[in-house]
Amino acid sequence: MGWFISLFTEHSIAHTILLYALVIALGVMLGKIKVRGISLGVTWVLFVGIVAGHFGLSVDDELLHFIKEFGLILFVFSIGLQVGPSFFSSFKKGGIQMNLLAVAVVFLGVGTAVALHFIFAGKISMAMMTGILSGAVTNTPGLGAAQEALRQLSDAGQITETPPIALGYAVAYPLGVIGAILALMLIRSFFRVNFDEETRQLNAENAAAAEQPEHYTVKLTNPAIANRKLIDIKHLVGRKFVVSRLKRGEEYFIPQANTLILANDILRIVSAPNEEEAIIAFVGETVEEDWQNSEGHFVSRRIVITKDNINGKTLGSLRLRSAFGVNVTRVNRSGIDLLASPNLTLQVGDRVMVVGELPAIQKVENLLGNTLKRLNEPHIVTIFIGIFAGILLGSIPFSFPNMPMPVKLGLAGGPLIIAILIGRFGYKLKLITYTTQSANFMLREIGITLFLASVGISAGDKFVETVFSENGLLWLLCGFLITIVPLLIVGIFARKKMKMNYFTLMGVLSGSSTNPPMLAYSNATANNDAPAVAYSTVYPLTMFLRILTAQILILIFV
Repeated sequence: MGWFISLFTEHSIAHTILLYALVIALGVMLGKIKVRGISLGVTWVLFVGIVAGHFGLSVDDELLHFIKEFGLILFVFSIGLQVGPSFFSSFKKGGIQMNLLAVAVVFLGVGTAVALHFIFAGKISMAMMTGILSGAVTNTPGLGAAQEALRQLSDAGQITETPPIALGYAVAYPLGVIGAILALMLIRSFFRVNFDEETRQLNAENAAAAEQPEHYTVKLTNPAIANRKLIDIKHLVGRKFVVSRLKRGEEYFIPQANTLILANDILRIVSAPNEEEAIIAFVGETVEEDWQNSEGHFVSRRIVITKDNINGKTLGSLRLRSAFGVNVTRVNRSGIDLLASPNLTLQVGDRVMVVGELPAIQKVENLLGNTLKRLNEPHIVTIFIGIFAGILLGSIPFSFPNMPMPVKLGLAGGPLIIAILIGRFGYKLKLITYTTQSANFMLREIGITLFLASVGISAGDKFVETVFSENGLLWLLCGFLITIVPLLIVGIFARKKMKMNYFTLMGVLSGSSTNPPMLAYSNATANNDAPAVAYSTVYPLTMFLRILTAQILILIFV
């Protein structure tokens, strides 16, 4: 049995993999247990890791640090890729409002920490309180920034001993996770949140914001535009729309740009809802028409773009109408229908609605791909190019006046920002950013479980001893108050005064706490990507402020 015992006692690659596999497997299984319909999910991995660390199961420090940071990078990068396409539009819709709420959470947390430092004067130094603050908001980069500030103060001779603030971080971290999730539960209970109603509200907001195209039928009765080419009519109307089919008498056509449109022609038009009234007023009058009669002449089919060479090209550059005699009416991207305008940039994974004769449709399929099997192939190069660029960005020092050290976005902030940019603009660099939901979810879950297991294992050896000491219990109390007070104040304000959707609010509060376990809980609870979008909207600014304020607290009070 010596070989078996050595697997658990001797530091080796096999020991490390075995320990992580055990901690993650047990944590995920415990996460499936629900009490009154509520579960902490993958957060259980953290607590199983603490138990393992308490009983002497450990990993080499450098290896543990690598696994923890790499797991966090995988988690935030997959989140960034997922929300990248909708990040900037969400910022326009409410991003400033979300970021103001996140800033309020940050400064309320700092204010709470400073207040507790003076309330318990002499019992908790500001250096240790900064470590507790970083743990309470689960912000590892903030802890690192504070440690770096202490090191520089020590090198300058301003302090003689560097306090072990990482211990305060480790003690506060578990309750930081629990307290944050508890805050969400309390807000949900206080306002009696109905998930079905929140989902309907969210869908209505998204539909209104996206202005998804709709189709309607118009009879041309305006003599001023009759007997003109379709392209000329579109210029005269001055609105974005697509004429997918045309009926003249008993005949049906797929109109081309140079097709003459005559008086009393019946047009099937696709446009954004806010353009409909103006288009109808200019063209003529709405009529009822059963377009099923045209199915004998034409078919409509959704074609999935799977060929890499189409990625990044505009719809107009493909000249599908002139080359194949078909019309593209809509492009579906991530569940959202977009109007098929000529300047719309196409991406792998887009679903294009094409109307035309069957032989022409088949030719378009050959051009665009429509091979669903290809979408299942992972595009690993995009991920690692993004991680490479993200680490470079996160390592750039930003200097501020009167600050003895530069500030960095770190290994979490840099990859997240790059992932968001790649998700939105990657096609311009010919990068394939499409991943299936299952692949993204797998990458995300692997990352967060590796991160949580690492934090738990590293904190476990001294966790119980510290927690049940006099100072430890006081640290726990301070950390819990720093976690929950700002979240409840801002959460109640946002819900009561601003009527913010609960799913979005969960993401804002998770991002303002830079709390991956809280986001994982929010995603599982919401069952949509609203928390992830809100999280990524506020995370970059929040991360910067967390790093900056941790250093400022050390420089001012130590």
